[in-house]
Amino acid sequence: MYGEGSMLNSERPKLDRISAEVVCSADYERLAKDYIEDSALHYIQGGSGDERTLAENCAAFEAVQLYTRVLADCSGGTTAFELFGESYRHPIFFAPVAAQTLVHPNGELATARAAELMEACMVTSSLSAYSLEDIAAAAGGRKWFQFYFQTSREQSQALLARAEAAGYSAIVVTLDTPVQTLSRGAQRTGFSLPAHALPANLKNVVREPAINLTTDQSVVFQGAMAEAPKWSDLEWLRSQTQLPLLVKGVTHPDDALRCIDMGVDGLVVSNHGGRSLDGVAASLQLLPHVRAVVPEGYPLLIDGGIRSGSDVFKAIALGANAVMIGRPQLYALAVGGSLGVAHLMKILRDELEVSMALCGCSTLSEISASAIFTKI
Repeated sequence: MYGEGSMLNSERPKLDRISAEVVCSADYERLAKDYIEDSALHYIQGGSGDERTLAENCAAFEAVQLYTRVLADCSGGTTAFELFGESYRHPIFFAPVAAQTLVHPNGELATARAAELMEACMVTSSLSAYSLEDIAAAAGGRKWFQFYFQTSREQSQALLARAEAAGYSAIVVTLDTPVQTLSRGAQRTGFSLPAHALPANLKNVVREPAINLTTDQSVVFQGAMAEAPKWSDLEWLRSQTQLPLLVKGVTHPDDALRCIDMGVDGLVVSNHGGRSLDGVAASLQLLPHVRAVVPEGYPLLIDGGIRSGSDVFKAIALGANAVMIGRPQLYALAVGGSLGVAHLMKILRDELEVSMALCGCSTLSEISASAIFTKI
């Protein structure tokens, strides 16, 4: 049942403009509770364990302070940059978020249309509620595909081939959650994905029979981890595509170096939005440690805790080439549909431009750790 004050998707008003009370990302999060069913909201907002990592993701940005600069000529400023030979208007990407029909009937299609309008790169989830082909058509020219290994290499190769055929320009393989549980809030409310939010891309995937465990075997070690991807699988994936390949979920510098040795083209420093292992450091805290070991100019992205354009600036100052936003896109989608998602992106881009101007940076390449007052 929907919580008191919440609206079913069919009951939501048709928006042709955004309310004047929505002026920042936090406003969408505040209003979203009136548009998202209670158990789904617990699922979206929640993290693993005691949610310490979830909280730290945002707290890390709050702990970083900036220097402003005076008399800087930023009249020719721009947020444009290049990555893997492609030009982007700004460094704010939509992270791969599954099952977006939980919050809006048009789900990923609405987000894709907003991405196209705002010239933002959308990273489409393998677990999207709409097919990767339909999302690609709506997203236009700026789109990457987030890949999960399937139960067989044949099924994995088929999914990869579909993404390539649909025109995605990079593959982002997520590797940080071979074992994952629902947040405690989602568990307590009995959340499960409704039929309309199930992964459209995996409808015809044949699942391998479950491993029959004996009473002295572990569901984690002999169960989930026995089927989890290994380094050999990443090596195989690298051999299967000529597209840029990024690994999402890197937190340790040694793993970063091993990925590079395997020919991985970029990394996403991520703790899965606080939804993998509780107690992992905040993504922003991890970022400088990974940047310190990778070659100069090597592409690094980050997600987790980004809620403002100032946060985007801080992430770039500490070593990121671009950022991905996850939960905020769902809140904006729930409240305002495609228009809300586009408006959110405009807010973040405008805030980034203000941060750059007041910190004396006319281009992204001028943003550096010299702008950071309190280092983490």
